[in-house]
Amino acid sequence: MIQLRVFISSVQKELSSERIALREYLQSDPLLRRFFDVFLFEDMPAADQHADACYLDEVEKCDIYLGVFGNEYGWEDADGISPTHREYMWATELGKHRLVYVKGTDDTARHPKMLGLIRNVGSSLIRRRFNNSDGLVAAVYASLVKYLENKELIRSGPFDATFCRNAEMIDLSGEKIAHFLRLARKARGLPLPEDAEPRDVLTHLNLLDMERPTHAAVLLFAKQPQRFLISSEVKCAHFHGITVAKPIPSYQVYKGTVFDLVDQAVDFVMSKVSLWVGTRQDSPQVPVKYEIPREVVAEAIVNAIAHRDYTSNGSVQVMLFADRLEIWNPGALPSTLTLERLRQPHGSVPANPLLAEPLYLAKYIERMGTGIRDMMDRCRKAGLAEPQFAVSDGFAVTIHRPQREVSVNDEAHDEAHDEAHDEAHDEAHDEAHDDLTDVEMRILKACRQSCQSTPNLLAKLGYASRTGNFKKALARLLDAGWLAMTLPDSPRSKKQEYWLTERGSQLLKILESE
Repeated sequence: MIQLRVFISSVQKELSSERIALREYLQSDPLLRRFFDVFLFEDMPAADQHADACYLDEVEKCDIYLGVFGNEYGWEDADGISPTHREYMWATELGKHRLVYVKGTDDTARHPKMLGLIRNVGSSLIRRRFNNSDGLVAAVYASLVKYLENKELIRSGPFDATFCRNAEMIDLSGEKIAHFLRLARKARGLPLPEDAEPRDVLTHLNLLDMERPTHAAVLLFAKQPQRFLISSEVKCAHFHGITVAKPIPSYQVYKGTVFDLVDQAVDFVMSKVSLWVGTRQDSPQVPVKYEIPREVVAEAIVNAIAHRDYTSNGSVQVMLFADRLEIWNPGALPSTLTLERLRQPHGSVPANPLLAEPLYLAKYIERMGTGIRDMMDRCRKAGLAEPQFAVSDGFAVTIHRPQREVSVNDEAHDEAHDEAHDEAHDEAHDEAHDDLTDVEMRILKACRQSCQSTPNLLAKLGYASRTGNFKKALARLLDAGWLAMTLPDSPRSKKQEYWLTERGSQLLKILESE
């Protein structure tokens, strides 16, 4: 805690009320009491120590010297210097942060030595005048808030735009930044070359604060974001009934960047909801249809992660029940929006603007504030009730599953649901396995989390060189549209990498869904 000592000589009776008012305010204010501890000489217990020595000792230990000067100069020592004057001189010599306030604007009644001290102060720093206790309190409050801002102990701008304490450039992943750059160039035409340096990418996105990674940079690209922002994880739970009940059939806590969190949470939900799987009668691609459109789930989850309050100790919660999907985040609507206006056309008001921009560039979100209405339209087209929104201790979205009879302990229904779900997936699994070789499956899985170069794929598959089977498998996956190149115009580039397409991702989910 930063300690603020108020040094006012006890002989200055004229300032007694101001001294007491200032101390009481600083000790009761919700903000300042978190950072400052007030010292008054009158509060010192009896001690075998000369008063002058006590004054100077406390000045030496303080972080801020706050002088409140009146008309009186005070008792003078053998050198003709008062304790207040000597305290100021000692604070100046030690290089302490000094704040000086002078009562009144009329100097005619001041002691000559006090007037000399005030003039001396004015030659080296700005002093403030006040007329009463309220004026003193207001002036001190403004000065201390500015001090905290300068020391970066409090912030006035968006949380995501401020630097992340203890985070350095080495804590960010160059691979993750490069992967984002590839996505953003392809998705939104980000005007940066594919070989741009990580620092140039961060600078372009305004993710550095005086060359230090911001909170947004950490959430987007850190190797271990939760090392710095513990509550940024996402908790996912699946309940067979309609209430929270233990034991929880499936529970996961996901960590990683905001991109990782969105992908993992969406995959968790989509692996649990019912899935209809068609045949290849009309198309070479297996048609699939989820009971809740994937786009609706993704929009709700990405909104919760992008717009949450990251200063809160709470984490985003994704809970799938038998009759609904609930997504909660520790955040609130912007002051310009209400629940009613949220359902109508409205502008985009991101809670974390520097976090939202890269999510937009990677096509995780849209910028025009159309996401909520898209969710509502997609639910209607899927035959679902419109999503419900609520604000209490956070912001919650409820997405209803298809209507059917549900009871809290409907074990028979759960078994039938799981059996039908497994049967549909088994059919797709068998059909896909008829076509996919083991090498092809292993390549798809290797590209699940991030783009992979040919050397990386060979290493993951345990190959010393590109065998005929490897070349054949890679070519077929590309032809089928399950994989794609990061540099399609330069297929033989040494920088070429391969990424899992949405089609390939759906195929893996069909094969691996529970």
